[in-house]
Amino acid sequence: MKTAVIILNYNGVKLMEEYLPSVINNTRDAEIIVADNGSTDGSVEWLKSHYPTIKVLAFSTNYGFAEGYNKAIRQIEAEYVVLLNSDVNTPKDWLQPLVKTLDEHPGCVACQPKIIADKRRSHFEHAGAAGGFIDYYGYPLCRGRLIDKVEEDCGQYDTDMEIFWATGACMMIRRKAYLEADGLDSRFFAHQEEIDLCWRLKARGYSIRYVSDSTVYHLGGGSLGYESPRKVYLNFRNNAIMLYKNMPTGDYWHIAPFRFLMDYTAAFQMLLQGKWDKFKAVLKARKDFVRTRKDFTADRKKNLRLTTTKNIEGRLNLWIVWQVYINKKVKFSELKIDKKKN
Repeated sequence: MKTAVIILNYNGVKLMEEYLPSVINNTRDAEIIVADNGSTDGSVEWLKSHYPTIKVLAFSTNYGFAEGYNKAIRQIEAEYVVLLNSDVNTPKDWLQPLVKTLDEHPGCVACQPKIIADKRRSHFEHAGAAGGFIDYYGYPLCRGRLIDKVEEDCGQYDTDMEIFWATGACMMIRRKAYLEADGLDSRFFAHQEEIDLCWRLKARGYSIRYVSDSTVYHLGGGSLGYESPRKVYLNFRNNAIMLYKNMPTGDYWHIAPFRFLMDYTAAFQMLLQGKWDKFKAVLKARKDFVRTRKDFTADRKKNLRLTTTKNIEGRLNLWIVWQVYINKKVKFSELKIDKKKN
């Protein structure tokens, strides 16, 4: 088929029991594939018993979000691939607007739908909301979500537009472009790997879009809870790696010291709040980034060499931390948007 929907699973049989039926019932003209990351909860057996016609790629170990998808996408032949979390409820006709977007925009390599919270359907969901952006200092944000402040969906973002990154919770991407860009970086394991991939694609002249006519409902925190120290570690470490891999030289060497200071400031705030495990997670993230940075030097050189677009749309000339905590902005629509001139 032209389109494949790949659900990556790791010990998520309970989530599949709840969410897989919506995908099966409401997905037309696409093959549905479950890639299992070495689950030990009987996921594969459950799938074979309850949905014997669903294609299952059973891996022997947990490769993480990034490499799990890399392995799955290499094994299929579809032109378009959807990366879909196992905790996403898909309504009727959710897929067609995404396919139409890639069909009608040859320069667009990836897109995402509107992401609404499954358990609070009046509001956007944290992971992706109405399209992802990045600020001057490398902090991700979304239309509909600034840091931890999530907006109610009142139709304020019901317009298609170019974005910086599409969420890995539900991203449609051209398989050829995915593979040519080397896919998700497996060293990230999980978290922000889709932003890293989108940055590479955008820098090479491709576009990424938000599609307002498609909506899905995401539970969020299905693999790692929002309060998990492991999640904190991966977000801080991976963000530092992503900036090193992709940020233009002129920006990086004056932004990196600032981010070092801000990360440690965040860590000590966690300590003052009694969140000892999170404090240690941030310190370990920074230490591991410094220790492994040399492993990403070749990637940085390659990415900068292949860059064709200096002024990347979706990189905003503002600092979201200042906007939220000092200027008290709580909505994306309140920001004065100006893309960064690299």
